[in-house]
Amino acid sequence: MFEIKNLTVAYQGELILEHVSLTCQKGKITGIIGPNGAGKSTLIKGALGLIKSQSGQTFINGKPLTKVRDQVAYVEQRSAVDLTFPINVLDLVLTGTYPKLGIFKSPGPLEKQAALDALAQVDLANFKDRQIGSLSGGQLQRVFVARAIVQDAAVVILDEPFVGIDMASEQKIMAILKQWSDAGKTMIVVNHDLNKVTQYFDDLVIINRGIIAQGPVSETYQMVNIQKAFSLDFGKLLFEQDMTGEGHV
Repeated sequence: MFEIKNLTVAYQGELILEHVSLTCQKGKITGIIGPNGAGKSTLIKGALGLIKSQSGQTFINGKPLTKVRDQVAYVEQRSAVDLTFPINVLDLVLTGTYPKLGIFKSPGPLEKQAALDALAQVDLANFKDRQIGSLSGGQLQRVFVARAIVQDAAVVILDEPFVGIDMASEQKIMAILKQWSDAGKTMIVVNHDLNKVTQYFDDLVIINRGIIAQGPVSETYQMVNIQKAFSLDFGKLLFEQDMTGEGHV
């Protein structure tokens, strides 16, 4: 279980999130949605200590994050990755073994085999020697998932994993996430595509500079909550199209 308590984050003097608390349940895939600038990525980065927060604590199964940090695998936005960095696919996946190895140990044969097995799971075994900058968006995202596989963390957080990737990669990633949730891991996905909310997620967090709603998708993914987070017109259009069978915008 992943818990955020009383998180407050400001950026350049502007308050982004104030006293935010939420719980993501074990064995569930929790989606986080909201408009651009709502604080979705800020919520995750603040909770993980990747950016400075004014207040707040994060817990994994009741233990402070600072004591069990190796139990969280974080897949950042692809746009934040330096694709010119001279590292190949296999070595990038191997970095997922570092948290449990410690700073004075290097990956050995067991870790390398685990990395190769993870690449096979995401259908990229033949790409192990490729420099990461040569990969397509979908291939690179699958490499990040392979890194999370070898890390074998209790909590896996993905920030906008489906932006700019092909449908085959998206479906492969979702199949792995569902396997992880079935195995009892806590899955958290920051997502921009409202079309996939009911299909992909068990629970949902809707935010816009604060929590609008959180809980099971069937209870939270409602017109009133989308209107509060986005706009009255957008919420109406979204759910009117849904009722006519035309899908979401």
